[in-house]
Parts: sequence; structure tokens; C-alpha cells
Amino acid sequence: MTKSDFVDRVASNSGLSKKDAGTAVDAVLKSIEDALRSGDEVSFTGFGKFHVAQRGAREGRNPRTGETMQIAASKVPRFTAGSGLKKAIK
Repeated sequence: MTKSDFVDRVASNSGLSKKDAGTAVDAVLKSIEDALRSGDEVSFTGFGKFHVAQRGAREGRNPRTGETMQIAASKVPRFTAGSGLKKAIK
């Protein structure tokens, strides 16, 4: 499903126009991004939780040359599905 497909679904489920639904979807995504950037978690009860995880520095290999290289530590976004979402998928 693409973002435009998702916006169409939100519009049909909520009764909003496609333009208003697109604005709402963009606002939700921006809000989640801003919260994660500031170090907060975003939890939706029964759906899941967005959070930032630390990925430690590690040693990797260049696939072309096979030479070892150091990969720097980084922060990555993560999503953990909630029980309601897991039950809905089963």
C-alpha cells in the first residue's frame, strides 16, 4: 500500500476529503517524527509503540573487496506491535 492508497482509505473511513485526509496523515507522520527526534516514545494502546534504539558500533565487511571496516554507532527508529495489532493479523 502506498501513501496515496493509505490517504484514500483514511478519507473513505473518516468522511474527510482526500485533501484533508492527506493533511491529517502528513500531520500524524510529522508528529511521530518530531517526537522520535526529541527522544520521546509514541505509544498507541493496542496498536504499538514507536521508539528510538541505539545500534552499537560493529565491524563489517565490504562485499566487493572483503576488507573489514568499522561501522559507526547510530540511532534507528523501531516499531513494536501491540497485542491488539498482533491479534488482528492472526
